[in-house]
Amino acid sequence: MNRRGPTLEIHTSPHISSGASVDVIMRNVVYALLPVAAFAVYSFGLAAALTLGVALLSCLATEHLLCRLAAAPSTVSDWSVAITGLLYGLTLPPALPLWMVACGGFIGVAMGKCLFGGLGYNAFNPALVGRAFLQAAFPVALTNWTQPLAPDRFVAVPASTFTPPFATPVYDGASGATPLALFKFEGQLTETGDLLLGLTGGSSGETCALLILVGGIYLAARNMLNWRIPAAILGSVALFGWVAHALSPQHYPPAEFMLFSGGLMLGAVFMATDMVASPITHAGCVIYGALIGALVTVIRFWGGMPEGVMYAILLANAVSPHIDGVLQPRVFGTGRA
Repeated sequence: MNRRGPTLEIHTSPHISSGASVDVIMRNVVYALLPVAAFAVYSFGLAAALTLGVALLSCLATEHLLCRLAAAPSTVSDWSVAITGLLYGLTLPPALPLWMVACGGFIGVAMGKCLFGGLGYNAFNPALVGRAFLQAAFPVALTNWTQPLAPDRFVAVPASTFTPPFATPVYDGASGATPLALFKFEGQLTETGDLLLGLTGGSSGETCALLILVGGIYLAARNMLNWRIPAAILGSVALFGWVAHALSPQHYPPAEFMLFSGGLMLGAVFMATDMVASPITHAGCVIYGALIGALVTVIRFWGGMPEGVMYAILLANAVSPHIDGVLQPRVFGTGRA
């Protein structure tokens, strides 16, 4: 009787697996985003619900359609495009016309993801590609904001929401500037507590910084997020903000305002940490995060716009492969080139 002994399998790295597949990781990111999305709906009502819903559906439909056109299996079940849709929707003003929301969702997935080859090949965060397209195509619509916690937010929507395609939106009179715009153009600071709890106007994701941090801690604890990236971003913004405020408090806001205002928290925790568009090495992640923090500070302080998180992350995405190239570890037993 011929008995076979143990089989020795030889294969390439990685040799150790965490056991978490792509869809498991992506699904957990969605779970971490759901409280942020729920609070956005609580704060802005039906307007935010419609914006988030159309953003999500447009991204899902675009990926499914493009997969079918390419005669490939649909990849919507891996949950990555669901993250794109949620993040994209959270970057938008709640009163944005829905046809614009759908256009940005199509551009973000088609040009920011599928054009590069799909998941694992995108050079830039697809949600921010869609947001950047809208910023360039419809700049006025992207700077009209809805007041949070309006009494009628669950029974009425802004007049601009159902604007027909290519028509000029009509905005309600009850709109307000974001905390960053108030400081940049009027020198008015917003209370830190209001920023932490999301009691301010802005994009749907510029809400409760506390919930965003909790979601980030959950993902970091499960090893589904490299904590060095948000830590480097927030640390560099805090440092630069503290130094600038110490030198000229009448011109620059305090560090806590810089940290909790605008889209910095959402960008640092959920967008800059994109596993594909961020560096691989731990040292590279720190440099990448510090670069984003520096760019955010420069744009906020001296740029023409009050916010710079989107541009900072997209620019750092472009630099990310070069950071990996410089910091690529030496193969064991070889010399440096």
